[in-house]
Formats: sequence, structure tokens, C-alpha cells
Amino acid sequence: MSKTFSITILGSNSALPTSERYPTAQVLNVSERFFLIDCGEGTQIQLRRNRIKFSKINHIFISHLHGDHCFGLIGLISTMGLLGRIVDLHIHCHPDLEKILVPQLDYFCKDMPFKVIFDCFDWKKQDMIYEDKNMEVYTIPLVHRVPTVGFLFKEKVAERKVRKEFVFKYQPSIKEIIAIKHGEPYYTKDGELILNEDITIEPPKPLAYAFCTDTRPAKKAIDQIKDVDLLYHESTFLKEDKKLAHKTYHSTAEQAANIAKEANVKQLMIGHYSTRYKDLSLFLEEAKTVFENTVLGREGVVVTLA
Repeated sequence: MSKTFSITILGSNSALPTSERYPTAQVLNVSERFFLIDCGEGTQIQLRRNRIKFSKINHIFISHLHGDHCFGLIGLISTMGLLGRIVDLHIHCHPDLEKILVPQLDYFCKDMPFKVIFDCFDWKKQDMIYEDKNMEVYTIPLVHRVPTVGFLFKEKVAERKVRKEFVFKYQPSIKEIIAIKHGEPYYTKDGELILNEDITIEPPKPLAYAFCTDTRPAKKAIDQIKDVDLLYHESTFLKEDKKLAHKTYHSTAEQAANIAKEANVKQLMIGHYSTRYKDLSLFLEEAKTVFENTVLGREGVVVTLA
């Protein structure tokens, strides 16, 4: 099970950058495996500020093709090449991003010593788009002006740990140890049954993080994000601008909090604030009236799940 499961906010603003707020980008760290989620303009500067090594990022997940979520890609990829990267870089995205980015790569990054691999997904489906021995990543179809998905990052259930005192006493074979790790009981040479729970340690509960970017309130996603440890849900507007939020296919802080409450998540993080608002504490106040365990996503904020 992970020793680290944390989310670092690189950019918290919506369409326009400001002197203090950058467009959307986040980094998920799962036991020193780093996953970049969206890549707005200025992402590489924010990676530097947060001391996250570019070389540790091998997978980038792009939610949709609005500039504030992907304009930072070509600059970041170019920098990776200049730094001598040789490991392939995977970009998980809508198929159109490959058509847009390949000509730029051909023009600006011709001699890069690594490949950019586009792992395209169907934005209409809940689908597993990445898997390793510890984690799975699923798409979350959202409701926006262009094809858009969120992402669900889920740890796999770890194997049970076999107690050392049992191993010393009974000297089980490797095959028996593997079976015990998978929940099987143990029979001694005398035929005595020993229950699995008496000879193993239960692993920690797997952690889950749901990233719901630009969208009207993601009611269709509630079943998929139910009970996650942390939900990021965009809150571009305050409730006083609810009509504008609906018109532009966005959400208010109150609506994001309602989704968190209905999905029974453990913690909510809001973000993607419109530049029209200077005082972000108003977002936090509004969300907390519905869902108390809410945090404000801001540049440099790190949320660690335990």
C-alpha cells in the first residue's frame, strides 16, 4: 500500500491566468510515482516552484481541449527534451489532441530523444485507461461545452501481510504463503485449520481521488465517485452567478458541495475560479454551508490522504 498519496495544486484558476493564479494543473504523487493532471499555461514554472522533478512525470492526463487545460503541454515537452529525457512520455487524452500536438512536435521538437505516446480514450464512457500493479485510472464522463472527462484514481487492494511469528513456527511453503496472502486459511501437517485472519495483517483501505474538472454539476458521476477519499470538483462561480454557471457549463461552489454530500465523499477540494472573483474565501464559505469538510484549492496547496 502507498506510503504517499498526495495532490499538489499547480493551477487553480479558470480561463485566464492572473499574477497569482494559474490555469488548471495538478500533480498526484502515489508512492513517488507522479501523474500530471491537466497542463495549463505555466505548468512547468509551477513544477519548478513546487520542486517536482520533470523526469518523474511519465503520464499526463488531459481532461479536455480548452486552452486553460492544455496550453502548457508543448512548452513542458520541449523542456523535457532539453533536459535530456529519454523515457517515453504518455499523454492520455481525447483523440483530437494528437492531431493538434503532433505538428507542433514535428516543428519544435524534431530531435527529442524520447517518444510522446498518445493513449486516446473514448470520452463518452467510464473506462479504465491506465493500470499498474498499485493503481487504476478511470475516465468520468462530464457535461461541458466540449468533450470532457474527469479522472478517478483508485489504489488496488493490497495483499494481506503474513505474520512473522506464524512463518517461523509453521514454515509454510512459498505456494502456501501466496495463498495465505490472497485470503486462504492454512492447514497444519496435523490437519488443524488456522483461519486467515489469525495469521495475517489486513492491509490499509485503498485510497481514491476523483478529479471532476469543467462541468455542470456532475450528477451522472455520483455513483462512480461515491465514497472517494478526496473529490476535486470545479467551482467556477458563486451561487449568485448560478445562471451564468449553467449557461457556460460550469458549477458553483454550492453545487460542488452538493455533489460531494450526495456522493458521500470524505473531503472536497474546490477550484477553477473565475477571474472575476478576487476574494476566494467566499467560495470556501459557500461550500462549507453544505459540506463542512471542504478545502480551497490554491497554488502550492498539498492535500495528503492517509
